[in-house]
Amino acid sequence: MSHKAHAFEFLNPRAREGLVIGSRRNFLKAGLAGVGGLSLPDLLRRQAQGMATGKASGKSVILLWLAGGPSHIDTLDPKPNRPVENRGPFGVTRTRLPGVQVCEHLPKLASMLDRFTIVRSLDAHGSNHEPNTVFQTGNVLAEARTNPQAVHYPAIGSHVAKLYGPNHPLVPAYATFMRSRSHLAFGGYLGRGFDPFQAQTACRLPVYDTVGKDSGTLSKPALFQLPANITHERLADRADLSTRFDTLRSRLDSEIANPVDQHTRQALELLTGRRMQQALDLEQEPASTRDRYGKHLWCQQVLLARRMVEAGVSFITLDLSYHPASGTWDTHGDNIPPYGGIEKGLKPLLPLLDHLVTTLVEDLRQRGLLDQTLVLALGEFGRTPKIGTQGSTDGRDHWPIVASMLMAGGALRHGQVIGSTEPDGGQIATRPVHAADLAATIYQHFGVPLESEYLDGTGRPVPIVYNGAPIAELF
Repeated sequence: MSHKAHAFEFLNPRAREGLVIGSRRNFLKAGLAGVGGLSLPDLLRRQAQGMATGKASGKSVILLWLAGGPSHIDTLDPKPNRPVENRGPFGVTRTRLPGVQVCEHLPKLASMLDRFTIVRSLDAHGSNHEPNTVFQTGNVLAEARTNPQAVHYPAIGSHVAKLYGPNHPLVPAYATFMRSRSHLAFGGYLGRGFDPFQAQTACRLPVYDTVGKDSGTLSKPALFQLPANITHERLADRADLSTRFDTLRSRLDSEIANPVDQHTRQALELLTGRRMQQALDLEQEPASTRDRYGKHLWCQQVLLARRMVEAGVSFITLDLSYHPASGTWDTHGDNIPPYGGIEKGLKPLLPLLDHLVTTLVEDLRQRGLLDQTLVLALGEFGRTPKIGTQGSTDGRDHWPIVASMLMAGGALRHGQVIGSTEPDGGQIATRPVHAADLAATIYQHFGVPLESEYLDGTGRPVPIVYNGAPIAELF
């Protein structure tokens, strides 16, 4: 008889196994097979491999992913002395770093740039979007439009989940707020157990349409909603019963029950102990802090990311996009909806980015979390030096040559600008920084050995850092 797949397929709940009456395993299989909303035991089992190394040390990364590719010239690498068709419509503002300017719509960032690093020479060759995987994997070969195997290259967050693990055993190591699957990298060759935990399915957030309009409604945390006939009390009873069957388990089927018991209990704890639920519940946060971050969807996601860091999640990616296709930062022009161009598309995003990234960094600092938390903000590439591409008045096309990146925290050496571009912003002039260098920097932050390898689909070992090294200026 056919049936729909459920979260506990791995327990083979419909298969009888010899001593049915005496087997605690079969008892658990029958009981847990119906908990359709519980989808985490395999994830927890896999991430335990990282925890087993004993290297988790409270380090985290928050990646603000600007899906679509923000214009470097109109944000972090302005060219104020160039002709308008190159420099664009925005002015500049001075920053805390002598001689360094940024876009006029980033005043908060400018006032505290001594706590940040700008990388102006991020080499975006080979990077593309849908999927946005080159920088998220740290591998220039992870471009699905030219390499059919690209989708199998594991995300940096997936490697962190395997080789480092979470900072608390009852939370996922790698989590994300996802607008579109094509905006993120996943576990790939490491297996689905190292895919990110989808935090947007487990919390209540404002619902925005594809052009950034607030619908006035809130999403429902479906992941933590149990089937109608299963209460938290019943789950707790099952956990208690499983504990009382420990002796029977050891006598009858310890060899096969132990792995299931450990990680299924952790999954139960996610529902009954509610550590992740509390982390993803903004009502647990003081009103003054919620007000400081603001009511915008992205701001609330950033606040939740900070709460997840406190709960023990190691790597969090925020897909900052309204549109599920190429992404909101894909500002081709006002005549190319729904993205808009630089003036009407990008301009409204910049005060929002300015507020959320500076609020996050200051909040982490005040809580004593900034040194252990590396904050990154980037997209998949920059945009063309010449404005008005594709028949638009003020759009910029993709520019997979160079991009800019913003960094803070992680106890790194900040208050600097790394690299530069040519006068028109079209080419890297000094100190190229590659995707593999970014990956190596993140792994060094976590203490993950840079010589680590994984196995591809043929069983061949592949280095997690492919032709890259940590960004030396930061250490």
